[in-house]
Parts: sequence; structure tokens; C-alpha cells
Amino acid sequence: MDLIAEGIVRAFQLLVSGDPEVIKITLLSLAVSLSATAISLVIGVTLGTVIGLMRFWGRRFLVSLINTGMGSPPVVVGLIVSLFLWRNGPLGILRLMYTPYAIVIAQCVISLPIITGFTMASIQQIDPKLRLQLAALGASRWQLLWLLVRDTRLPLLAAVMAGFGSIISEVGAAMMVGGNITGQTRVLTTAIVMEVGKGDFGLAVALGIILMALVYLVNLALTVLQQRSKPR
Repeated sequence: MDLIAEGIVRAFQLLVSGDPEVIKITLLSLAVSLSATAISLVIGVTLGTVIGLMRFWGRRFLVSLINTGMGSPPVVVGLIVSLFLWRNGPLGILRLMYTPYAIVIAQCVISLPIITGFTMASIQQIDPKLRLQLAALGASRWQLLWLLVRDTRLPLLAAVMAGFGSIISEVGAAMMVGGNITGQTRVLTTAIVMEVGKGDFGLAVALGIILMALVYLVNLALTVLQQRSKPR
């Protein structure tokens, strides 16, 4: 209990005093995770909608891959991304390893199956008669897709929350592809691991409290948006 109390006090002091290192780590964590979530949202909603509406050869295999990806260990994702981004890897020429961009890529790989899976499940639950009715009213393919996505906006916002939560709190992939470099790739999760390794549990708890507060505020904003969008 003493460590928790000390952590709360230190978290408050760090935020009130505007500690440059903590502020930078917090902003980088938020920027990286929000960027990865946004990219995954665009790709995942599109992919999930297409898979949910269409029937094609190999669909079951693709769906099984997506479902497997929803539970993939982040450390394995970090390993795979590292192999691709390493200087001898297929994308090594881009020199993205140990940069924030590498963390964004790894987090996208983690959150993409989650958002895609949620979207696919939401689209599949729509009554097929609704699609026929919209088509009969003269809706184009793009209008049909937009109306279906709009009709499933509540579960899609839940998908965003799940995708964001899965990456803002992960540490394995961020550590492997980012390297936890001070002032460049150190995020809240990797900083917590480092402080625990140094034995500074008070600071680790403080950073953990800041991380939880950050997650809560983002999810609070998404929850408010979700409830406002709830059909009356």
C-alpha cells in the first residue's frame, strides 16, 4: 500500500511540475497508439466490411487467420516486425528499426485483426433484407457500404476501444522494435519495465497511474461518443 500511495503522490507531482521527460514519454505513447489505431481503423473497417458482405474461395481460411490474429502474443508480432525491419530484412532499406514508426507498424499489426474481426462480426449480424431494401431504393455500392457501416457504428466504436486498449498497454512489441531509447522511442509501458528493473517501484507505479489515466480518458471520450450515437 505504501508503494501505491507513493506512486499516486509522485504521479501527481510529475504531472503538476510538468516533468519534461514524463510529458514527452506520455505524448509519444498517445501519438503512437492513436496513429496505429487510426490506420488500423481505416484498413480494418474496409477489410471487415468486404469480408462480412462477400463470399469467395478461401474466405473461411482468411477469417480463421483474422481470429487467430486477435489473440496473437504481442512479443511474437514484435519478432516478426523486427525480422522485416532489420537492416538485412525485406524492409531494412527504409531504416525504420528503433524509431517511433516501427512501433506504429507493430501496433497496427496487433490492433488490425481486432478491429477487422469486430467489423466483420457486426456486418454479418445485419439483416440481409436491409441490404436488398437499400439496393432496391437505388443505393450505389459505396452508398450501401457507408449506410451499413453507419448502422453498425456502436460496435465499431467498441472495436476502436478494444484496438486502442490492446496496443496502448502492450510492451513486448514496443520494446523489441523501438528499443526503449531515451527521448526517441521510450513509451510509458517500456519506461515502467525499465524502472521496475532498476528497482524504482515508486516511479514505476507513478508511470502506471499516468498510463491508466490516459487509457481512461481516451476510452471515456469514445464512450461518450458511442452513447451519443446510440439509437433512441
